[in-house]
Amino acid sequence: MKSTKEKLWLLCCISAVLIIAFGLSPLALASDTFDPKLFGMPYVLWVSITLSILLILLTVLGTLVHPGSDNSTEE
Repeated sequence: MKSTKEKLWLLCCISAVLIIAFGLSPLALASDTFDPKLFGMPYVLWVSITLSILLILLTVLGTLVHPGSDNSTEE
């Protein structure tokens, strides 16, 4: 049975792939789309910033739950 760390690691991997796929899809990279604006930034810019922040947070979480990150030795 998989441990909680392994399940969270798998969830991190799947989430990263989905975030990247969304970031490269026409939904996020809509050409000639400036609206809706957020704080004066065009759509593509604030979506890209949001996806980048999500990937950074996911990376931090992934380093904490990586199955090989424990220092115990298994034989």
